Amino acid sequence: AFAALGFGFIEVGTVTPRSQAGNPQPRLFRAPEHRAIVNRMGFNNGGIDALVANVKRAKYTGILGINIGKNADTPIERAAEDYLACMEKAYPYASYITINISSPNTKNLRSLQGGEELDKLLGSLKEKQAQLAQDIGRYVPLAVKIAPDLEETEIAAIAEALRRHEIDGAIATNTTVNKTALGTSPLAQEAGGLSGEPVREPSNRVLSALAGELGGSVPLIGAGGILSAEDAAQKMRLGASAVQLYSGLVYRGPALVRECLRALV
Repeated sequence: AFAALGFGFIEVGTVTPRSQAGNPQPRLFRAPEHRAIVNRMGFNNGGIDALVANVKRAKYTGILGINIGKNADTPIERAAEDYLACMEKAYPYASYITINISSPNTKNLRSLQGGEELDKLLGSLKEKQAQLAQDIGRYVPLAVKIAPDLEETEIAAIAEALRRHEIDGAIATNTTVNKTALGTSPLAQEAGGLSGEPVREPSNRVLSALAGELGGSVPLIGAGGILSAEDAAQKMRLGASAVQLYSGLVYRGPALVRECLRALV
């Protein structure tokens, strides 16, 4: 069904090693006047074993990304263990694996985006990737998903880490915690990440800066605020090799996919 709509690939997740309920409801809010969504889902999922069972049952033959994260109750110091556990089980079924270190809805998760924490995590993931590639006989690329709220120095440090560890791709970006674009809307006071039209400019800023730092050495996927064909085309001009849609589907519906395709091909 997704392929028939025009999608070239789909990404599922975020999935964690163990099932978890996520944050209390309500945790998903629409701001139609801003063509935006606020969510604080909190990685609600049935766990990696359930996801693998679903993937097997679905018999999907297209390009499949599996997005992995850590359980809410796993100490941040042991986050790598959760990513490695998910990676091991997802690897045989994924076309690529997304390392989600940028959700604002899991405490301290974004601290993994820099410094020694990022270095150690990427090192352990690449080591596991090499081992799994040898065991299974197939190389599955890793993509790191980053936030739109990063400073220029942080973006430069992430780019350097991606190159040093030979990470296969990056996704720019996740949702933003900055809700000033919502103005006087009551949703501006809600906890969670903001997606849709207000995240377009912050996402594009990070995408452009990351592309500039990497100089084409790491493929980039652009995500955040795509509600028109021009939005998708702009991501490509800024350095993306592919784009992802989420909130745009809510506000524009499936026709947005074909509209974007016509602009990109």
